[in-house]
Amino acid sequence: MLMIRLSRVGRKNDPAFRMVVTDSKNAAKSGKFLEVVGSYNARGGKAQLDKERISHWLAKGVKLTDTVQNILINHKVIETKKTVIVRKKSAKSAKKAASKS
Repeated sequence: MLMIRLSRVGRKNDPAFRMVVTDSKNAAKSGKFLEVVGSYNARGGKAQLDKERISHWLAKGVKLTDTVQNILINHKVIETKKTVIVRKKSAKSAKKAASKS
């Protein structure tokens, strides 16, 4: 299944992301993608999107990750409800929280 997801690029402590169309089985950092459809600067919240290509891929049935969906809603590319993203606690952070209390 094809997805539009974020792929991290940029320097250490300076997150920037490419918005890529890729197979869901590929790892995010593998570099295997079909097309770059935009970019997103996490620090400024600015996105450069190719709206025509995104709508083209959505018409073909490509799925979106929750974060990409929220970015596209913010920039008025699609009109749906935002997805609430709740991160799961990792085993290490759960142990730290338990030891502090």
